Amino acid sequence: MRVNLLPTVASLFVAASLLSACNQNQPSTGAATDTPTSGAISVSVDETFAPIIKSEVDTFQKLYQNAKVTAYYKPEQEAVQDLLDDKVRVAVLSRELNGAEKAAFDRMKLVPRATRIATDGLAIIVHPSNPDSLLSVPQLRDIFTGKTQQWSQVSGKKNLAAINVVFDANRSSTTRYIQDSVTRGAALTPRAFAAKSNSALLDYVASHPNAIGVVGANWISDRDDAAVQKFLKSVRVVGVSTKTGAPNSDDYVQPYQAYLALKTYPLTRSVYVISREARTGLGTGFTSFVAGNQGQLIILKSGLLPAIGQMRVVNTNKL
Repeated sequence: MRVNLLPTVASLFVAASLLSACNQNQPSTGAATDTPTSGAISVSVDETFAPIIKSEVDTFQKLYQNAKVTAYYKPEQEAVQDLLDDKVRVAVLSRELNGAEKAAFDRMKLVPRATRIATDGLAIIVHPSNPDSLLSVPQLRDIFTGKTQQWSQVSGKKNLAAINVVFDANRSSTTRYIQDSVTRGAALTPRAFAAKSNSALLDYVASHPNAIGVVGANWISDRDDAAVQKFLKSVRVVGVSTKTGAPNSDDYVQPYQAYLALKTYPLTRSVYVISREARTGLGTGFTSFVAGNQGQLIILKSGLLPAIGQMRVVNTNKL
């Protein structure tokens, strides 16, 4: 299906005006040198979402050639700190701001805006030779806390060494999510380490049969992307179930669009654009684009679940 991404400039300005209406009493930071479709702006992005945000930035700049959006991809907490330090006006995160961060903006007399743009899933990946491609959330909890340290404890097969758990980076959103939602605050296994980037994580799992990694779904969901095709040939995406010892393979699902839409994949999170912009500038324009029809179609094509728009899920039966 061919998607027409030609935007309606008028609608973009209307959306931008609506977004800024609630903040018209906020002080403006710096000179008004940009507009919703022109000028230059820096954006800090949780590296987990690099593939999808690169597509959004590239398309936005092609459509608005007087706009320059420079995205910096880094661990979640560094992206948040950039926003607090006024190094950027916009950040892309997997969470809204917490109480301490909101209080910091209150002291600055700024009201940051959080715009939800997508639902993401965290993919659990293993080496293609690993026989354990179906895991339950309780099994993952035991692996990530170190209660289960050998693959033989999972499948009974002894052809693999001790389990190595690999994350993308220190202070990343994936590490935080696993500790918050899977280990429930328990410390991670001593055999866990950071690979420093998502691409390095994928390469490590592809070359180490005993490894298990956690990566954002948009790194493995866009089947039209050559890099994704390469990754999928070198790693195996684990099916995850909420049930312990689920007997039916249909109980195990992967973080693909249909399962995100049906809310059957257990490791999901929302994606937000957080803006501290106090006027209708390029940050507002870029946010409006990503949250609008054109930006949401890009998210849909990437394999994530867009925040707006209708999804059609088709069930097929074998004859």
